[in-house]
Amino acid sequence: MADVIGTTIRFFLSNYSFTFLIIGLIVSAIALIRLREPVTQAWVVEKLLAWYVFFSIGIDNFYNFVMHVFFGEMSARFIGWADSPFQFEVGTASLGFAAVGLLAAFRSFDLRLASIIGPSIFTLGAAVGHIQQMITAHNFAPGNAGLIFWTDILVPVFGFALLWLQHRLGRPNASAQ
Repeated sequence: MADVIGTTIRFFLSNYSFTFLIIGLIVSAIALIRLREPVTQAWVVEKLLAWYVFFSIGIDNFYNFVMHVFFGEMSARFIGWADSPFQFEVGTASLGFAAVGLLAAFRSFDLRLASIIGPSIFTLGAAVGHIQQMITAHNFAPGNAGLIFWTDILVPVFGFALLWLQHRLGRPNASAQ
């Protein structure tokens, strides 16, 4: 039983982009259940987008900062790379993305848009890098070709879809938040 628990914890910590996306979806559902007004499409998108920005941008990038700056060698090994000073650079970029995400989560559409663009370009670029590594270096390490590869693509797509929906539907009346 302890082995199953350890394996499960390792899976969720190693695939943190997936983990934080799921946590954001759960918290969004709880926020909608607790809403004091009728749940409209606009409210659903508002809660999904706010908690997406908080968890998938803010917390996710803070976690990435911690892993690359304080556990750089382990992170590099998980990706299938050699450790390098670049770990610190990736970590500090992630810290900047985290700060903007945490500030933007419950703010304006424009700030949320800005908080999603930078990390999305970064992770979509990382996905291209993962593909290149799979083809040229045959790097199929879990941190390069596993679930992290797919979340590098799908998490930004989900964020842009939420932004588009909020732009289309508008924000709900803020009095019942």
